[in-house]
Parts: sequence; C-alpha cells; structure tokens
Amino acid sequence: MLLLNIDHVPGREIEALGIVKGTVVQSKNFGKDFMAGMKTLVGGEIVGYTEMLTEARQIATKRMVDEAQALGADAVVNVRFGSSSVMQGAAEVIAYGTAVKLR
Repeated sequence: MLLLNIDHVPGREIEALGIVKGTVVQSKNFGKDFMAGMKTLVGGEIVGYTEMLTEARQIATKRMVDEAQALGADAVVNVRFGSSSVMQGAAEVIAYGTAVKLR
C-alpha cells in the first residue's frame, strides 16, 4: 500500500474511494508512568512516552491501511496523523487520509 502525504500520486491518475482512518487509544503501564514523572524533574526526553506514541502511530496506520484495502485501494493520499490526551498516561492517535485507486 502506497502512503503519501500529498494529495496526488505523481505521474498517475487517481479515483478517490473515500476517507479512511485508523485510531487507537494507548496507555503506559504504571511503572513506566512513575519513571516518566521522575524524568520531568530533571528534564530530557521521556522515552517511555516516545515509544508509546510510536507504537500507537504504527497501530493506527495499520488500521487505516486495512480499511483502505477493504475498499480495494492501491494507495492512501493526504495521510495525516493527530493525537490527543484522553486521560493522564493515555493518548488517542488517529491516522487518516483518502483511499484511492490508481489508473
């Protein structure tokens, strides 16, 4: 599956099939959350959260691709990601775009 964050596929005509998305709400475990809280005292990257969001983006992307494949798409254009905090230590990540058939 071709994923692009532009609104076309260079050199190809496309037929739009519809919007596709994948979402996930991911949380960290208590031990990692405690250590992240300690990290805020000294500064620097909170690796546990970085890993959590990376995994969440991968899951959301796979779900978006699965939805596109179910529509018979060859690609998803104009791919975007969004995230929001739903509670302390948990974040929602969404991947979305337009499923297209290549001609």
